[in-house]
Amino acid sequence: MEILLWILVSTFLVSLVSFVGVFFLALNEKFFKKLMLILVSFASGTLLGGAFFHLIPESLSPVEENVLLVLVSGIVVFFLLEKFLWRHCHERECPIHPFAYLNLVGDGIHNFIDGLIIAAGFLAPPSPNFSLGFITTLLVISHEIPQEIGDFGLLVFGGFTKKKALFYNFLSALVALLGALITYFFFPYIPNTAYLLAFAAGGFIYIATTDLIPELHKERGFVNSALQFVLLLAGLGLMFFLKE
Repeated sequence: MEILLWILVSTFLVSLVSFVGVFFLALNEKFFKKLMLILVSFASGTLLGGAFFHLIPESLSPVEENVLLVLVSGIVVFFLLEKFLWRHCHERECPIHPFAYLNLVGDGIHNFIDGLIIAAGFLAPPSPNFSLGFITTLLVISHEIPQEIGDFGLLVFGGFTKKKALFYNFLSALVALLGALITYFFFPYIPNTAYLLAFAAGGFIYIATTDLIPELHKERGFVNSALQFVLLLAGLGLMFFLKE
């Protein structure tokens, strides 16, 4: 049971990273709105970087053609989800943009996989492997910090209040605990996670390219446009730097 305790504690610590948005709560609304486009630019970069530099490479295996099919299916399913949400919102005047909900779904899958990875590190031979488990936890935290900053900004931009964005971001992060528990109890039976990784990557690519980047194109000013481009590159660059 000791190893299970370490797995859950490590995974919960990673989930707490979702509260990184608390640092933005004290900002006044006018300044925070100006900051929004910067956060959305950064989120676009981290979503694309997370998909292309982390999830897709990790998903590639001898069944690469099937993985790419699942990646495309992720894009298609998120398209259908958004279409349904848009129709629902047009009928009921929803204050929250559908892409905010879609991001919670995609991030939940991503966090579930993080839980799998952390638990697998602790359970790797010779089990228990505390050294690999702690290293894996630190690596997950390192890529979660920029992602969670982007997710917080994206949820607020999508219509959530700052407090609700923190709360739902944390709920999404807690899905990692489910992944950790499943890995601990069913480790010998866990199939290749390539398909889950590819599906999440498809979702992130869809959100970044169809929802966030079009919003950025509404800004016509040269200075703000240049700043958005730099921040998008920064998000991509940071995810590339953090890849294993």
